[in-house]
Amino acid sequence: MRLNFNILKRPKSSIPGFGLTMGYTIFYLSIIVLIPLLALFTEAFSVGWEKFFSATTDARVVESYKLTFYTATIAALVNTFFGVIVAWCLVRYEFFGKRVFDAMVDLPFALPTAVSGIALTTLYSHQGWFGKYLEPIGLKIVFTPIGITIALIFIGLPFVVRTVQPALEELEVEQEEASSSLGANRWQTFYKVILPTIFPAVLTGFALSFARALGEYGSVVFISGNMPFKTEISTLLIITKLEQYDYAGATAVAVVMLFISFAMLLVINILQRWSSKRRGMEAI
Repeated sequence: MRLNFNILKRPKSSIPGFGLTMGYTIFYLSIIVLIPLLALFTEAFSVGWEKFFSATTDARVVESYKLTFYTATIAALVNTFFGVIVAWCLVRYEFFGKRVFDAMVDLPFALPTAVSGIALTTLYSHQGWFGKYLEPIGLKIVFTPIGITIALIFIGLPFVVRTVQPALEELEVEQEEASSSLGANRWQTFYKVILPTIFPAVLTGFALSFARALGEYGSVVFISGNMPFKTEISTLLIITKLEQYDYAGATAVAVVMLFISFAMLLVINILQRWSSKRRGMEAI
C-alpha cells in the first residue's frame, strides 16, 4: 500500500516568500518584544524569590495595584459606553462639522501625554475653569482618584471609537429595517441585532482602553499628586523606585502588572472568541 504524502504538505500560497517573512517576523518580535521581556524577568528575579515576594506585596505597592486597576477599569467602562455612542453618531448621522468632530477623537493620540496632564490639571485645579466651581460644592478633582480616572478617560476614548467605528460601518442598515418590520422596538433591535454584531469590537475597544490606562504615566503624574496610599498608581511607583536606583524593585512591580494585565486580556480574548463562535452558530 502506497501512502500519499502530498496531503501532509502545506498548500502553496499564491504569494511566495513565507519562509523569509516568517523568519523576519520571529526575528523582529524577538528583538522588540521577547528579549526586553526576558531582560525584565531576569532583573526582577535576580534578587531571589523572598525579596521578589517582599517587594511585590509591600503595603504601598498593593495599594498602588488597587488604585491602578480600579481607575483603569472605571475609565475603560466609561470609554466603552460613550465610545460606542460617539462611534454610532459618526457612522450613522450626517451633520455640520462632522469631519471636525471625527478629527477631535484622535486628539489624545496627537497630544503628548504630559501636555494632556497639564491641561487637565489647569482645568480642574481650585483656580481652574471647572475646579473653581466644583471645589466649593465639595467635589475635588485634582490630587484624587477622580482626577486620575478623568485623565485615563481622556487618553483612552480614541481606542474604543476607532475600534467600534469600522464594525458599525460594516453593519447593514437593512438588518435593522428587517428587525423593525418584524415588530421589534428600538431597544430589541439594538440588543438582538446590533450589539451581537459589534460586541467583539466593543470588547477589543475595552481591552485596548484598559491596557492603555494601565501603562499611562504622563497625563497622570500632574493631576494625581503622587501621594503614597492615596493617589500613587503603579507606573508612578515604578518611576519612583527607578529614581531611587531600586531597579529590582521596579522590575518586580512591573512583572506583577504584566502578569495581571496578561491574564485579564486573555480572558477578554476568550470572550471575543466565544462571542464570534456563538454568532457564527446563530447565523447557521
